[in-house]
Amino acid sequence: MNNVYLLLGSNLGNRETYLQKAADEIAAAIAPIAKSSSIHQTAAWGKTDEPDYLNQVLMLKTDMPAQDILQTILVIELLMGRERKEKWGSRTIDIDILLYGDEIISEPGLIVPHPQLHKRKFAMEPLIEIAPKLVHPIFNRTFEELNHVVDDRA
Repeated sequence: MNNVYLLLGSNLGNRETYLQKAADEIAAAIAPIAKSSSIHQTAAWGKTDEPDYLNQVLMLKTDMPAQDILQTILVIELLMGRERKEKWGSRTIDIDILLYGDEIISEPGLIVPHPQLHKRKFAMEPLIEIAPKLVHPIFNRTFEELNHVVDDRA
């Protein structure tokens, strides 16, 4: 079984409801939620004139292949009204694969660990909350260490 960490984010509509519905859909379609962070509110990143986001990290234990997880979360996003109009634009729900065990994956449409994870406090802080000693598989440093040195201003 792999420990898979997913980042959920929402900055449109009833953000809390979107996060909960996404978690429910993930639990039904992929695997039960083993751990979940609290919900963190953060300013928009990348496109800073957007509404604030609510973010949450979920940890699942699954043998489902990473590419299958990706396809499943893309369907969940679509079913929940996700529209991809512009880079870093507002969205009802965004689901990213942050980590898939300690694997390093570089495939068409899928890069794990998430290529921006170590640059984004809004992703690292809820991850650290549920896995404080977790080590980044490329940098061989804990996320706590990486979080102390990152300047994630967009």
